[in-house]
Amino acid sequence: MSEQTDRFILGIETSCDETAASIVKNGKEIVANVVASQIESHKRFGGVVPEIASRHHVEQVTIVLEEVMAQANMSFKDLDAIAVTEGPGLVGALLIGVNAAKALSFAHQIPLVGVHHIAGHIYANQLVDELQFPCLALVVSGGHTELVLMKEHGSFEVIGETLDDAAGEAYDKVARTMGLPYPGGPHIDRLAHEGEPTIKLPRAWLEEGSYHFSFSGLKSAVINTLHNASQKRETIAPENLAASFQESVIEVLVGKTLKAAEAYGVKQVVLAGGVAANKGLREALTSAFTKLPEVNVTIPPLSLCTDNAAMIAAAGTIAFEKGIRGDMAMNGQPGLPLVSYE
Repeated sequence: MSEQTDRFILGIETSCDETAASIVKNGKEIVANVVASQIESHKRFGGVVPEIASRHHVEQVTIVLEEVMAQANMSFKDLDAIAVTEGPGLVGALLIGVNAAKALSFAHQIPLVGVHHIAGHIYANQLVDELQFPCLALVVSGGHTELVLMKEHGSFEVIGETLDDAAGEAYDKVARTMGLPYPGGPHIDRLAHEGEPTIKLPRAWLEEGSYHFSFSGLKSAVINTLHNASQKRETIAPENLAASFQESVIEVLVGKTLKAAEAYGVKQVVLAGGVAANKGLREALTSAFTKLPEVNVTIPPLSLCTDNAAMIAAAGTIAFEKGIRGDMAMNGQPGLPLVSYE
């Protein structure tokens, strides 16, 4: 595509339990987007089973890739690069996407770009609104809770992260304790809007000035509350417990984000990750930043909060433009750190 200015990147995402492929134009416009979810397969186990996830990716990846190319009405020669989630994630699941991307790259002689999964979640916002720097990303998912400062495209500085459980993990564990189906987060969010936060639960603010998070104590407090009530043969309204738990989580997430935004003088705050789909969090973040009207708050649509390949293609476009290239030695890296593009 030597004569054209438009850049088309194929994104592939298989880090957990979604097999996804997408083609994005110039890092901002979705041309085609396909996601094959595995939620129904994992629901009866109450969580993602890595071996089952990997097998589903093997079954789905070729189908998903063929469908996205058909949707876009494009051939591989129309692509400028292939971006794939390199990590973090489930190693078996990552390997399916990485090897599919390597095979396509080799067969069609298309440049290969490895993408960090969290960078992808952050760049889902680029598909909604142009990022403005300095930018602060609140990343909230099943495996991650982080505050990431960005001074320019491809620059990532983690200024705060969870010291134990991620927020999404706490949601799922509390939901399981409450007897709610998997995935638990949406069920707690729904219940929370039906109840009142009448139960006193802790907020882990940690030391003064810290942007780190901790949710294990809160999770334990909810479990203890339920156990104590059971021993006393008392009944706790599930909607009130959900509302109390959610208020505790969101108050800390939004409070620390607001403080960090003020301290670093950011122009924009973006919400990223699967828990970004939480209605209570979306409302609270938007409301809190009315105190800082000079800061633009961007929240992606629900379809771009959960794992998808459009976000990988968007982040991959920036990596490609920064000269990042993968090779045939690329491997799935479950513990891949988030580093800036050099």
